[in-house]
Amino acid sequence: MRYRLLALVLLSVTLGGCSEDVLDPKGPIAAAERLILFNSLGIMLAIVIPTILATLAVAFWFRASNSRAAYLPDFEYSGRLELLVWSIPAMTVLLVGGVAWVGAHDLDPRKPISSSATPVTVQVVSLDWKWLFIYPDQGIATVNQLVVPAGTPVKFRLTSATVMNSFFIPQLGSQIYTMGGMTTHLNLLADKPGEYPGFSANFSGDGFAEMRFIAKAVPAGDFDAWVTQVRGTGSALDDAGYAALAKPSIAVPPGTYRSVEPNMFERIIDQTTAVPEKARAGAAWCPPAQAGG
Repeated sequence: MRYRLLALVLLSVTLGGCSEDVLDPKGPIAAAERLILFNSLGIMLAIVIPTILATLAVAFWFRASNSRAAYLPDFEYSGRLELLVWSIPAMTVLLVGGVAWVGAHDLDPRKPISSSATPVTVQVVSLDWKWLFIYPDQGIATVNQLVVPAGTPVKFRLTSATVMNSFFIPQLGSQIYTMGGMTTHLNLLADKPGEYPGFSANFSGDGFAEMRFIAKAVPAGDFDAWVTQVRGTGSALDDAGYAALAKPSIAVPPGTYRSVEPNMFERIIDQTTAVPEKARAGAAWCPPAQAGG
């Protein structure tokens, strides 16, 4: 009874977080990724379970007390055993590789999601240590707060204003990296309204643990109302506002900007591209050596 209770506790702890992760998808991309995970697991278990059973069977059959077990000290080679030993792992690798190959093409992050709804574009910038979301078509921006219409594809363009980072909403799917001076693309969709945790999946310094946000999917009408509300409150994200936001800070509360300077996302990319060039130029120049001691 004691061991059963211990096993139940361990199982509860193990499955306690499954309500808000990749095993509980809330969109088509996350659902397809879960299917790949289960297919790969099933293929691997097809070899792992028989191997474990065969190991136990061999150990039982060739135990010291079993006089019927044949002892063959001169045994060297068996073509049948070699075929069995190599063919099953080879088949497993081919099957798992095929699942990964097909899935990688079907779930290309840049591939648009088929839908009758017009996609919403969101530009994402990872900062130290916060997330900036720019809605170019709506002319607004948010910090550590992502609001999207449910049932509508969302086209993300992502970059980093500092070090490389990783954007991840487990229940919607597809972790993707953000890099300075570069743009990555991601398409997601939330099936129904809800709040889904998002975070950084790549260590980026002291404030990494607090680099979290909530992706809130709302009905289309509520999304329009939210945009109207944001436009009427908060400050503008201009050069001065971005300079203040870009300073390293930890556990930044969610906030909004009623307007955004035109081409802010592209300007951030240009700024991060220019920094390494200036650094290289500075490193290339060395002061002349001074004579004397």
